[in-house]
Amino acid sequence: MQLSVNGVDTFVATGGRPFDPSLPAVVMLHGAGFDHSTWALHSRWFAHHGHSVLAPDLPGHGRSGGKPLPTIADMADWTAALLDAARAPKAKLVGHSMGSLIALETSARHPDRVSGLSLIGTAATMTVGPDLLKAAEANSIDAIDMVSIWGLGFKAELGGSLAPGLWMHQGAQRVLQQMRPGVLYNDLNACNSYRNALAAAAQVRVPATFILGERDMMTPAKAGRTLAAATPNSRTIIVPGAGHMIMSEAPDELLAALQQ
Repeated sequence: MQLSVNGVDTFVATGGRPFDPSLPAVVMLHGAGFDHSTWALHSRWFAHHGHSVLAPDLPGHGRSGGKPLPTIADMADWTAALLDAARAPKAKLVGHSMGSLIALETSARHPDRVSGLSLIGTAATMTVGPDLLKAAEANSIDAIDMVSIWGLGFKAELGGSLAPGLWMHQGAQRVLQQMRPGVLYNDLNACNSYRNALAAAAQVRVPATFILGERDMMTPAKAGRTLAAATPNSRTIIVPGAGHMIMSEAPDELLAALQQ
């Protein structure tokens, strides 16, 4: 569906069912350079099992208008505005990578709007290497190669897709290649610059689940555990063998973790 968020036309996937603000809401926030398609499988399950789903394309991403927001704090305030636009009083926030930082910061800045957190592929700091930042700033294909190579676990690079004939590496690249110029750099820079994760974690007052890939090279499980340790009322689930892109690498395991 289309929503106007802060006066900007925004595309929001709803999992194949109309959004009903009277049902428990789940907001799914994608990672750097990606879009709502990240949640193609998981949004449908929640939408068909008693929830209403908002899986937006962040500003400047995918089918949404506007310019990408420069900081995680800006994206957190935008998430609260998204709930206002959908007339949802509060929601469980599910975030992957950059989306996990947005979800965490939203819970700190707008605690009354958050009913729970599921943070996937997250870390207390998301430092981005200078070579990747430089390539992204130049809109070089090298940046897309780096993200897709480092983002997927070992099995994914050999095949491993549950859908016969599909290659997860190429699928990730295709989404990234459709980005508008400057979007990936904006997102990576926002992650690299964010320093409030531990302080935000200490303010969490809702149940928080950390879902981490055992073989994640972008946000190693050890770094995710550090953030989880700073978060009250949290638990950690390690997905065996998975890299950073748990949604495609281990969709069933992720769904089971999100249901808990």
